Amino acid sequence: MTTPSGPAAAAEGPFFQLTSTAFADNGLLAKKHAGRNPANPNCVGDNVSPPLAWSNPPDGTRSYALIVHDQEGRNGLGVVHWLAYGIDASVTALPEGAGDGSFKGLVGGKNILGQGTYFGPCPPKTHGPHHYVFTIIATDLAPDALAPGLTMPQLLEAIGSHAKGAAGLIGRFGH
Repeated sequence: MTTPSGPAAAAEGPFFQLTSTAFADNGLLAKKHAGRNPANPNCVGDNVSPPLAWSNPPDGTRSYALIVHDQEGRNGLGVVHWLAYGIDASVTALPEGAGDGSFKGLVGGKNILGQGTYFGPCPPKTHGPHHYVFTIIATDLAPDALAPGLTMPQLLEAIGSHAKGAAGLIGRFGH
């Protein structure tokens, strides 16, 4: 019996993975996970962050950062829906609703509204479904290494060479 080698062998072994019990990769997000904003008719949801879980982090992981980004938002300029970081390496999941600011053990960065909480999808009705990329980044930074309120560019710069690996998941939402 021979053992596989090369890319196929790597795909068979455990790898850093992000999942959700609320939607499959490239699946549809439920309306409750969409944004809620009475001033915006495209925000038709309940603004509840979906549950997320990750497994098989890279060796040397000390903390995680989570980015939820809509690359199609603002006509291709992108929209940051949630930045959460300083998540201790012992944490392997965030429950549904963790993005409301009450979950202990994560630091909020700035979303499109300048808030440190989850803000769900609100794509215009004429755009069709957008793709919301959920990315968990494993870092070798201590959980308390980064200040609250970072923007996405600031977070990515601060993580820089401290990134150990990442895993992603796509949720779609639109009218």
